Amino acid sequence: MTDFDPIASATTKVADNREPAFVHDADRAEAVRRLESFTDRHGTRRPNVLVILMDDVGWGDFGCYGGGVAVGAPTPNIDALAARGLRLTSAYSEPSCTPSRATMLTGRLPMRHGLQRPPMYGEGGGLEGEVTLAELLSSGGYVTQAVGKWHLGENQQSQPQHVGFDDFYGFLSVSDMYTEWRDPYFFPEIVYSRARTDWVNNQPFNKSFVHARRGEPLTEVEEVTIPVLSELDQRWCAYSEDFLRRMADGDRPWFLYHNTRGAHFDNYPHESFLGTSPARHPYKDTIIELDTIVGRLVSTLAETGQLDDTIIIVTSDNGPEMETWPDAAYTPFRCAKGSTWEGGVRVPMVVAWPGMIDPGQVNDGIFDFNDILPTVLGLAGLEGSVPDDRFIDGIDQSSFLLSPGGRSNRKYHYYWLGQAFSALRCGEYKFVLNAVGDGPEANADVHGPGGFSGTLQKYPYGRLYNLYLDPKETHSYMIRKLAYQEALVGQLQRHVMTFAPPYEPKLVIGINV
Repeated sequence: MTDFDPIASATTKVADNREPAFVHDADRAEAVRRLESFTDRHGTRRPNVLVILMDDVGWGDFGCYGGGVAVGAPTPNIDALAARGLRLTSAYSEPSCTPSRATMLTGRLPMRHGLQRPPMYGEGGGLEGEVTLAELLSSGGYVTQAVGKWHLGENQQSQPQHVGFDDFYGFLSVSDMYTEWRDPYFFPEIVYSRARTDWVNNQPFNKSFVHARRGEPLTEVEEVTIPVLSELDQRWCAYSEDFLRRMADGDRPWFLYHNTRGAHFDNYPHESFLGTSPARHPYKDTIIELDTIVGRLVSTLAETGQLDDTIIIVTSDNGPEMETWPDAAYTPFRCAKGSTWEGGVRVPMVVAWPGMIDPGQVNDGIFDFNDILPTVLGLAGLEGSVPDDRFIDGIDQSSFLLSPGGRSNRKYHYYWLGQAFSALRCGEYKFVLNAVGDGPEANADVHGPGGFSGTLQKYPYGRLYNLYLDPKETHSYMIRKLAYQEALVGQLQRHVMTFAPPYEPKLVIGINV
């Protein structure tokens, strides 16, 4: 075996419209062997895919990441799933929820799909013009189901039933938009004013959770008041359980995209979970509830005989929302949601596929949300369906996941902060040009050091952090590590060139600068 080094080793060109990737021959051979053994057992039946995407849950919240009981909220079901599969320690989202969700479904950076910040209070999306993982799996014979939070735009063209999903049961936006103006603690000036309450009610945003079938208009199920919000994760879990039971009797593979309401602020856990966490706090009670939901979905797969046929991914859409502390997640890294410091974008990710992914693995190889689309298609035998008419930032990481101790096929992670290129990671090094300032001047008027509250800091010569020695990114190494100039600055220049015609950037939601 030749020596491999994530900085010194070269990548291989995949296609003109694709991010170059490492090729690890031994890992690929093992992945092929395992996929062939799956085919031998199941014939032409492809694996099912379950993605459980939580909201604002931090890298350190789960017990298997050092949290759990230690931070006041045990997570035995998630920990058990991690013990049965692979725990990734360098999985990366985008700085906030909408960009992350669009990136997961398209395999493209926010500068390409155009959703660079979350749409709020009726703002349109969206995903029109993009090709989603749901569409590609559907074309490959999959039943596609979306449940829970969407938050990719309320306009009709961006709704789930028009971008590849056969069915959707959830809400179109984000928790606080439905409830904050109803809560007298946060908005007394609205709650105690009939004029302002009417004013909000008359704003053109959807105030209900909804149901929709492919190609049809959505129907409103129920207005999302605070009591209704507290029930949603339980109702959505029951809907997904029903879907899984129906699919057990079918002959088609399925993709279930299950998005929780929790743990986005403000947290109103179901009454059966109030006070159940050792922390006795609504955020931690919500973590207990989310862990129970993971347990229910996994148990349903086991009860229906589908567990060994299903790829399960559990992750969070970004780091903790620290401006709402203590109604916030935990991360051991610097800063939080809204930033490109590690605390904003490094997220937990557990991947399990019994019989295919060896149990009890931990791996620090880089894995992007971009990678989910080509990886799932690769595991499903549909790698040829990756779009070739647009730039795809994702890399097929099938061999990384399936081979014991596998190596990531990704050399670089690119951090974008809206339209500003922020940073580049390769191996243990992170080169930073632009970032959210999160010092005392940035959080003087908020409860915690959050990314949305910061100011943009530009570093004209760049800063270099060794994430193994300095995971909190406090000691720049740049002046002593100039030998990495070409590997980092040179790659930044090459990356920026991928936005030249015909792959120009797109802006749908964001700030034009």
